[in-house]
Amino acid sequence: MVVTERPPAAASPPSAAARTFRAGGLVVGLALLALMFLLSIWVGSKSIPFTSTWSVLWHNDGSTEAVIIHDLRIPRTLLGVVVGAALGLAGAVMQALTRNPLADPGLLGVNTGASAAVVSGIAFVGVTSVLGYIWFAFAGAAIASVVVYVLGSAGRSATPDRLVLAGSAVMAVLQAYIVGILLLMPETFNQFRFWNVGSLSGRKWDVFLQISPFVAVGVIIALLLARPLNVLALGDQTGKALGAHVGRTRVLGAVVVMLLCGAGTAAIGPVLFLGLAVPHAARMLVGPDQRWVLPYSMLLAPIALIGADVVGRVLNPPEELQAGIVVAFLGAPVFIALCRRRKLARL
Repeated sequence: MVVTERPPAAASPPSAAARTFRAGGLVVGLALLALMFLLSIWVGSKSIPFTSTWSVLWHNDGSTEAVIIHDLRIPRTLLGVVVGAALGLAGAVMQALTRNPLADPGLLGVNTGASAAVVSGIAFVGVTSVLGYIWFAFAGAAIASVVVYVLGSAGRSATPDRLVLAGSAVMAVLQAYIVGILLLMPETFNQFRFWNVGSLSGRKWDVFLQISPFVAVGVIIALLLARPLNVLALGDQTGKALGAHVGRTRVLGAVVVMLLCGAGTAAIGPVLFLGLAVPHAARMLVGPDQRWVLPYSMLLAPIALIGADVVGRVLNPPEELQAGIVVAFLGAPVFIALCRRRKLARL
């Protein structure tokens, strides 16, 4: 869905009190993230007292509890932090890049491209491991992003509307391909559905280490784009008049979305609503200034993802409800509540 808005007026410089509030909010967010981290390594299918969890967290004595915490729960939680930050930041960049408050990273075809590549890997190459899924998903996300950008900029410079329309067209084609493969090859569906639900379960240090460099590069570029994205919010013509490099900013923004969303989706599968709802919550707290929206989105999204993962573990023990399902179940009503309260937060 494309939303056309008037170019917003330039935001006035924040007061000292507003800057203090925003900085304090980041500190509170970091404290909440630390709390969720501790909950995530404490709560699980095997009950471990908190005192034992705290003890083996700092002293790996080789016990069964230490193995569970250091080899399973810590990498799972760190992966949740990295993937959550990547998806939240990608959503904020995508909404600023397209000046569309209903945009999420999937509009560039990243999620669908990753899914199509994973289905192809399972059906035609026989990939069965999570590590194998990662590289197929990453390649699919990258190829889909490039195709969308080429289609969106064919014949003239890329605009937000053209990119969104090109992304929608590519998504429709890839969705048809995925459905066709899954209907023709039921055994592929049995493997694909475990990746497609968005799960942190079973991910260990190898997955975390493989995606972290891509996320780190994406985060650095995204934070450097904060000021250009603020200028682009005034409109292309005004941005050019103020000295902004519109084309370069859009290309780098698309690269950021591909790196962050591609890495996150490759690691745990598609997670809906995180990249859509979290930037709205960030703008409600700090306004439309991307210098604050981007860090807040990068901080709030992992809190939500890890929280959903913890909730999924305690709802029906010892079975687990996948984090992607919990995020979608809780994210939809929260997003509707945000929209009803403030309508769509101004970009």
